[in-house]
Amino acid sequence: MGKTSDLTAVQKTIIDTLHKEGKTQKVIAKEAGCSQSSVSKHINRQAKGRKKCGRKKCTSSRDNRTLQRIVTTNPFKNVGEIHKDWTAAGVSASRTTTRRLMKDMGFRCRIPCVKPLLNMKQRKKRLAWAKDKKDWTDAEWSKVMFSDESKFCISFGNQGPRVWRKSGEAQNPRCMRSSVKFPPSVMVWGAMSSAGVGPLCFLRSRVNAAVYQEVLEHFMLPAADQLYGDADFTFQQDLAPAHSAKTTSTWFKDHGIPVLDWPANSPDLNPIENLWGIVKRRMQYARPNNAEELKTTIRATWALITPEQCHRLIESMPRRITAVIEAKGAPTKY
Repeated sequence: MGKTSDLTAVQKTIIDTLHKEGKTQKVIAKEAGCSQSSVSKHINRQAKGRKKCGRKKCTSSRDNRTLQRIVTTNPFKNVGEIHKDWTAAGVSASRTTTRRLMKDMGFRCRIPCVKPLLNMKQRKKRLAWAKDKKDWTDAEWSKVMFSDESKFCISFGNQGPRVWRKSGEAQNPRCMRSSVKFPPSVMVWGAMSSAGVGPLCFLRSRVNAAVYQEVLEHFMLPAADQLYGDADFTFQQDLAPAHSAKTTSTWFKDHGIPVLDWPANSPDLNPIENLWGIVKRRMQYARPNNAEELKTTIRATWALITPEQCHRLIESMPRRITAVIEAKGAPTKY
């Protein structure tokens, strides 16, 4: 007959069941097919709880709660700063222990999501707007042309690719990325609907009302013809100064184009923001050397956007509106 550690799961189950029924250890040993000492040791171990092996933990549950409170209160601090605060609270632990316990608690170091800062007035307007549009159907949203500007840089910062290299190849030009203090960048205007995307406009200067109206004349109107033909549509734009200028409002009236009312500081409601994200993610492995090559890459990537992708993004509008209502006007995950 084996030791307690040799008991099978079936034997342990039989022992536990018969012990609860009040059987003697002699009877239990006979039924389970093991020694009486094994039964006794198993019952005692179950009653006391098995003592864990290995090195004793250097921190208590109270110390761990202190660490969790420090991380929760200061989530933007690095491990070194958190470790310093923890040791200042009277805990003796290494930096490695600090990192391991944070990982065991479920904390992971991630790039923070960026959301616009909204005051209470803006939140109320967002909530009112969402409630007004909550009953809009997919067919109604398909008649909206969404627009926005976005900045593209040659260097995409920390979101660029990593490199596989061997030891000693750190300075190999093949394994290095170019870095400049002020990387060349371009500002792009684009538009989309459920039918697809319109032509891009690369902005060469600061966008004022006059420049924006030129963009509308030479790029928005052709996009409308391409995406809607002779059908009616509504144009969406944010509340940038050039967009909300009186002369711009007059331009829309003269051309008979209705403009969708839009809450301030609400990129999470605009599906074209997600489209810009798709384009930039696809470009992360591209390596343009100058602004012209960057423009060429942007055009080629933009041309790969399919009407199906645009349609799925437009279909997300009811969910975005529901999220704003549930958040009571606060920024959402979109």
